[in-house]
Amino acid sequence: MNDEWLIYRGVGEPHDGIGALPGPPPWRDFDGGPGAEPADEAGGEGDGAAGEGGGAGGGAGAAGGGQGPDAPDGNVARRLGAHRQAAEAHRPEPEELEAVNAALYLRRPLLVTGYPGTGKSTLAHAVAHELKLGRVLRWPVVSRTVLQEGLYRYDAIARLQDVQIAAGGRASGAAGGSSGGSSGIGRYIRLGPLGTALLPTARPRVLLIDELDKSDIDLPNDLLNVLEEGEFTLPELERVADTEPEVRVLTDDGAKVTVRDGRVRCRAFPFIVLTSNGERDFPAALLRRCIQLKLGQPGEKRLATMVRAHLGEEAARLGADLIREFLSRSRTELVAADQLLNAIYLTHYAAPPTREDLADLLIQRLDRPR
Repeated sequence: MNDEWLIYRGVGEPHDGIGALPGPPPWRDFDGGPGAEPADEAGGEGDGAAGEGGGAGGGAGAAGGGQGPDAPDGNVARRLGAHRQAAEAHRPEPEELEAVNAALYLRRPLLVTGYPGTGKSTLAHAVAHELKLGRVLRWPVVSRTVLQEGLYRYDAIARLQDVQIAAGGRASGAAGGSSGGSSGIGRYIRLGPLGTALLPTARPRVLLIDELDKSDIDLPNDLLNVLEEGEFTLPELERVADTEPEVRVLTDDGAKVTVRDGRVRCRAFPFIVLTSNGERDFPAALLRRCIQLKLGQPGEKRLATMVRAHLGEEAARLGADLIREFLSRSRTELVAADQLLNAIYLTHYAAPPTREDLADLLIQRLDRPR
């Protein structure tokens, strides 16, 4: 495989390859106002500069404070393994590397389908870690999830309560009542994971939309326009744009950003990973907007690498028999790799025959009850 074009190489070691990513194709070139650029995972906070609005009326600028996109991702060790350096000799399959890089080059979402435990969600963390793109923004999907939750939340009830408290204070002549908590609509707005990912940063954020197949029938269609246009509006801020064109709101990171004219438009389209367990079909309109990747059950080499990354070399050696048993069962049963990790970890503390009984208890088939 000629890998000279690869930005994400699956080596596991952070590097600055994202800087070599060519410009987007013309139909995926977004012009949101420039904001604070995310630094690498060990970087500091944003510089507080608000960029100018660009293109179709406005954008958002990032400011320091809160956790911020540049804060170290505390999920790296949990997701990729505390011993991952010992497993970095293993590289993903060529199809996986090609799909990830196609999504990066074309600024398209990556739709990853596979059985539970095949590493779909981990892929987003691996890309963010290697390309030094900061904390992964995660949006877990359930049957009640709607698009609004991913974009932003507006707490109208809290705002009304603050207005009533301030009015009551003024009526009773309380000191300072005239400057009560009713001022500033931005205090009641927080961008969601998708909304934060679409802020105009110079480098892409990584967004994980997890288990999209768990959503109701409408969400995949509701996502189409946002994924195609790379922008959304906040009607609550559009209504006050004449008197308050710039409003500071909270992001999913906990940082403050300035939203102009009630519109958020990306500059670098985020690297979006949508995962699915394959429990439902998606509309063709969504599929054509995505790069599609199907992950199969991991083989012996990949399972051993996974065990080394999370539990160390000795655990992989002592658990070789459990890995082989897991592989044998996976040919006819639906089992997940995290079940294997649980079994190897726990059986490390038990001796036969308890060890075999524990492994059998923990690695139960998922496709039908025993």
